[in-house]
Amino acid sequence: MDDLSVSTGPGPVTTPARGDESVGQLVSQLTETVSHLVRDEVQLAKMDLAEKGKKAGIGIGMFSAAGLLAFFGFGALVTTAILALSLAVDAWLAALIVGVLLIAVAVVVGLLGKKEVQQVGSPVPEAAVDSVKQDVAAAKEGFHR
Repeated sequence: MDDLSVSTGPGPVTTPARGDESVGQLVSQLTETVSHLVRDEVQLAKMDLAEKGKKAGIGIGMFSAAGLLAFFGFGALVTTAILALSLAVDAWLAALIVGVLLIAVAVVVGLLGKKEVQQVGSPVPEAAVDSVKQDVAAAKEGFHR
C-alpha cells in the first residue's frame, strides 16, 4: 500500500493512501496545509519587508550624510556668490539677488520631487503577494480535481 508523508512538525506523519482517506481526514489535511502555507507566506512577507527596510535605512543614512555635506558646501558657495556680487552692488542687494535665485531653484526642485514621489506607488511586498496568488490558484485547481 502506498503511504503519503506530510510534515507537520518534528517528524513525518504517515497517512493512508488517498483511496482510503475519509472526507474528514482530507478536510483536516487541507486545513493543516493551508495553515502552514499561510504561516510560510507571512514569514516570506516579513523577510521581504525586513530586507527592503534594511536597504532603505542604509540608503537614507547615506543620503543624510551626503545632504549634510552638500548643505555646508552650498552655504560656502552662496557666501562666495554674495561676496563676489557685492563687489558690483551693495552687499544687501547682492544677498537679496542670491536669496531670490535660491528660492526660485528650490521651488522648481520641490515640484520635480513631488512628481517623483507620486510615481512611486505602494510599498507592498511584491514577492509575497505573487506567491500568495500562485498558492491560491494552485489550491483552487487542486480543490476542483
